[in-house]
Amino acid sequence: MTLPVSQMISVEEARDRILQLIDRMPSYLTPVDEALGQVLANQVIAPFDIPPLDNTAMDGYAVRASDTQGADTHHPVRLKVIADLAAGYIAEQEVGNNEAIRIMTGAAIPKGADAIVPFEETDEQSQKLPEKGKLQTHVNILKAAEKDANIRFRGEDIREKQTVLEAGRMIRASEIGVLASIGLTKIEIFRKPVIAILSTGDEIVTPGEKRNPGQIYDANTQMLAALVKQFGGIPLVLGIAKDTVDDLTLKLRSGFNADMIVTSAGVSRGDFDVVKDVLANEGTIDFWTVRMKPGKPLAFGTFHTSTGKTIPHLGLPGNPVSSMVAFELFGRPALYKMQGRSDWERPVIQAITQDKIVNTDGRRFFARCIVSEDANGTLIASLTGPQGSGILTSMSAANGLTIIPEETPQVEPGEHINVMMLDWEQKLF
Repeated sequence: MTLPVSQMISVEEARDRILQLIDRMPSYLTPVDEALGQVLANQVIAPFDIPPLDNTAMDGYAVRASDTQGADTHHPVRLKVIADLAAGYIAEQEVGNNEAIRIMTGAAIPKGADAIVPFEETDEQSQKLPEKGKLQTHVNILKAAEKDANIRFRGEDIREKQTVLEAGRMIRASEIGVLASIGLTKIEIFRKPVIAILSTGDEIVTPGEKRNPGQIYDANTQMLAALVKQFGGIPLVLGIAKDTVDDLTLKLRSGFNADMIVTSAGVSRGDFDVVKDVLANEGTIDFWTVRMKPGKPLAFGTFHTSTGKTIPHLGLPGNPVSSMVAFELFGRPALYKMQGRSDWERPVIQAITQDKIVNTDGRRFFARCIVSEDANGTLIASLTGPQGSGILTSMSAANGLTIIPEETPQVEPGEHINVMMLDWEQKLF
């Protein structure tokens, strides 16, 4: 029996119902240099200004800008050099009229100075180097300096008590640099969720094992484990369950220490689709069909353990493309919420379709496509071949999914369509 379209729930309702039952992971303290790819649990407040002092952005000479006015290569301005200042030190002398302090990048601006003249705008390179330990007595300025030239001012990057990073921010290399710059060695992050993965079906075998006639290799387990890793989780592979209630129950219970269980296959209406039956016995079913293509047979509910723990369960279709698309639409947002992230929405762009796209059964159609720019910079969407839910290579070739509305029976070549981008290295806007 086919469920009427009117009895299926929408993509948005399915996602909202899943996210309502998903809890955020607990947080813990970790060294900053081990936080890459994790999500910040608390906001970070700056304890001081960055830079903490006005400092030079270039090697050169700290001067009074007014002393250099009119200087050029034909009429250089001669200044007395009173000190040589390395980064990390504070000058004891104050720059007076017609004086300069030789200074290295990052060193604090000496008192009295209001500009830095780079070495290349002086005659330093042409001067005879002084003996070791001695300072050259004078320098010629070959170009007038503007006030504040080449100075990095205190607090221009970060101000004391400023919120440097908000909670929920993914920690990348740049965030680690910011955290280190304010002296932090440890931060509070959310724990990565552990996602148990179980494939079901008598017809599938583990890659590398002997495959009998009528059997196929299990693509879903490794594919879903890779997606879990990609989106910040830790996969716990449970193997393959046979199409029996006893074996499926045993395998599922072995994943009850996980934060969520993801199964593939066993959620349709066939005689051997037992995931829904086991879910009904071991917990509760929230819904099991969504108005989308591919991915209509999608079960969601919760398992209840003997210890009182409740574990969300996402039951994906068995066809690899359906499984992957459904995980993209529902599993990825769930993983993001578990990690304290709210940025799960993919960019949606408009493109001109190159193909006729037929959608006659009243479901939202997520066809696999490749989006590219033509010579005029127009975004073009081309289907990646046949759109059968078992053709996994069509997913491998895609960088986006079309969003053909439920009420649109077909789209002709040349029409504008919306595309949800999965992988896009070019500038969109």
